[in-house]
Amino acid sequence: MLYRAAMTGESTLPKEVASRFRSALVLKRDVFSTIERGHFLTEQGEVPAVLRRIDVAPWWTSPLAHHLFHREARALAIAGKLGIAPPLLFAGRRSLVRGWIDGLPVHIAKPVADAAYFQSAKRSLRALHRAGLTHNDLAKEQNWLRTPDGRAALTDFQLASRFRRRSFLFRLMAYEDLRHLLKHKRRYAPESLTAGERRVLARKSWLTRIWMATGKRVYYWVTRGVLNVADREGGGLRLVDDAPALTAWLKRHPSVRDAAIVAFPDRRSGAGLYAFVESDTPDASLLRELAATAVPARMPERLQVVPRLPRDGLGAPRTDILQLIAMNQIDLIDPLIVSEAEKEVVARIVAGRHNLRDRYAL
Repeated sequence: MLYRAAMTGESTLPKEVASRFRSALVLKRDVFSTIERGHFLTEQGEVPAVLRRIDVAPWWTSPLAHHLFHREARALAIAGKLGIAPPLLFAGRRSLVRGWIDGLPVHIAKPVADAAYFQSAKRSLRALHRAGLTHNDLAKEQNWLRTPDGRAALTDFQLASRFRRRSFLFRLMAYEDLRHLLKHKRRYAPESLTAGERRVLARKSWLTRIWMATGKRVYYWVTRGVLNVADREGGGLRLVDDAPALTAWLKRHPSVRDAAIVAFPDRRSGAGLYAFVESDTPDASLLRELAATAVPARMPERLQVVPRLPRDGLGAPRTDILQLIAMNQIDLIDPLIVSEAEKEVVARIVAGRHNLRDRYAL
């Protein structure tokens, strides 16, 4: 019932935080939890915060949701004090509040040739491991943040492990944390890789080799086949399966110059698709024209026609900025703007954005 209530648009909060947490917008929703951004009342006053709530999870995922919830609470109680992760502000039975870090996920920040960022990331990882924690989910770029001053921070500790001693298993999992960090460094700043780091990248642990040969296949079968979830940059299964076909379909329309599709949290389905279409045809008219053609997949939940899309140096649409607009995280856009002309383009898109349903207050 609670899960259905969340999907139909109710914004009631768990009783244990209802009087202290003021929700602003939904960041993510899946079958294990809902994550909301807002403000939390502490003894020092209201502070920016993030709420993870599992009261809206369906009954059939509840045991695993509780397990992941408690792992994150234990890890944040330690990592949050190190200055490399959000501080733990509250942990109840079904709701957890962590501090807000003013930073962008790496898949949006894109720290190309930023050797200083990856030095900071390595220091953060060392601090985490010295505290007896391994993160275990650092292959996902969205779990690495880049702050406005260029430092690295970590988030999403649901799979983290705590060790009382530096056992063989601890060293193995710490090695994998490092290897996943270096994979991101290889993507964004390969010229900064040292000879030792290249050796780490070339040598997977035996645990990883076993996982890739066996467990990873089961994981994909469960997440994609049973739970209908895919977490590519937090986008969900439709971003993986439907978005490419829908983008190509939109671009074929004679009134469309270009199109880009990103994901956003959706109350009904958990994750929806938001299409930004560059065209001079008004939204309603273009939708009528598109309805007359064969759609290769379910239509995007949101379709916004814009006169111009923001573009990078190679001319491709800037999906990093479009992603933040789709998720209503407008306050994070300014550091990404590179010119006054781009600022004007983005301002027009922001002013006409469609996804306001998951925004409660700003």
